[in-house]
Amino acid sequence: MISLAGRDILHAWGKFIFTGIGLGLLIGVTLTMAGVYRGMVDDGKVLLDNSNADLWVVQKDTLGPYAESSSIPDDLWRSILTLPGVAETANATYLTMQVGKGDKDVRAMVVGITPGAPGTPGWPPQLIAGRQITRGHYEAVVDITTDFQLGDVLKIRRNHYTVVGLTRRMVSSSGDPIVFIPIKDAQEAQFLKDNDAILMQRRRTEANSTFNRPGVPGLLDAVIASHTSNRFVNTVLVRIHPEFAPDEVAELIRRWKRLTVYDRAQMEEILVGKLIATSAKQIGMFLVILAIVCGAIVAFIIYTLTMDKIREIAVLKLIGTSNRTIVSMILQQSLVLGVIGFVVGKITATFAAPMFPKYVLLVLVDSIAGFFSILAICVLSSIVAIRMALKIDPAEAIGG
Repeated sequence: MISLAGRDILHAWGKFIFTGIGLGLLIGVTLTMAGVYRGMVDDGKVLLDNSNADLWVVQKDTLGPYAESSSIPDDLWRSILTLPGVAETANATYLTMQVGKGDKDVRAMVVGITPGAPGTPGWPPQLIAGRQITRGHYEAVVDITTDFQLGDVLKIRRNHYTVVGLTRRMVSSSGDPIVFIPIKDAQEAQFLKDNDAILMQRRRTEANSTFNRPGVPGLLDAVIASHTSNRFVNTVLVRIHPEFAPDEVAELIRRWKRLTVYDRAQMEEILVGKLIATSAKQIGMFLVILAIVCGAIVAFIIYTLTMDKIREIAVLKLIGTSNRTIVSMILQQSLVLGVIGFVVGKITATFAAPMFPKYVLLVLVDSIAGFFSILAICVLSSIVAIRMALKIDPAEAIGG
């Protein structure tokens, strides 16, 4: 039985090899797509890990600070710090934008971090070169995927920042590299209006008679100041004492501060279940389509090989070979084709993954699941050829 399948494969080895390579490229794309999804999930978890926080305090009834915009006063951290169970608090801002350097720019998430020391919530946990931010303005720590180097000068809005440190694997949930700058600079970049906008707002306010009422001194200046103020942040990062439960402290903040609070599990659900949900569905559809295409290729090649040896199968039946032996021969050929394709696909995905612009995470469980899925597809794809082989009349071995 094994000899029959092996001899037939050797007889048509060229067709097997080239078909296996083509099938392998499709399998490689399938494994890479699964790796892209795994990478997106890992990016979200890495963002939360790097925040070094147990709780995220955001604007009430929002999914901030990553999935939605959130704006809260930047002095709330003081009152939150006085609550039982709170060990440390830190303001943070998150702004996705183009960061420029000379004639080129890079899509990045700009993160504003509060003054402190390594280990402060929001700070990059480790550097691979340079130092942490020590000044209150115009310094930056960047992820190496930005291709910026120590000493480079970046432009964010109207200001320029010198790169003083490099870090690795600091990305947003969408895979954009992170640029860390002081919180005051980040507030200005996100909330402060430019000069033209301030001038326009001043003219519109002066033209509005509501703010020119006699007997109300300073009202106009107060309104203008409210429109030009940047005393807001996106979130307060909270670390709690080990003896307190996150949900217990979160409930205290919700009750007394009237804000929305998320713990690690809830924030993970927002990032994975909401931010990348649509992308996950798209990737799932591509995987289904690729599986159908792989099955069609295997079915076509096995059917063609079976058609090419109709007379040989008829001879086997004439000399008394059982249908079980013939079925086993076709199944073995189909499985060998699947194994060749998987090996080629795994090698292709492994070498192609680092060249993708997004992070591709290839995990062992996906490879194992993919291997057995390919074998199952090959078995199902061989059914048509098997049905055709079983219908062959032994008399065809004698006929023309």
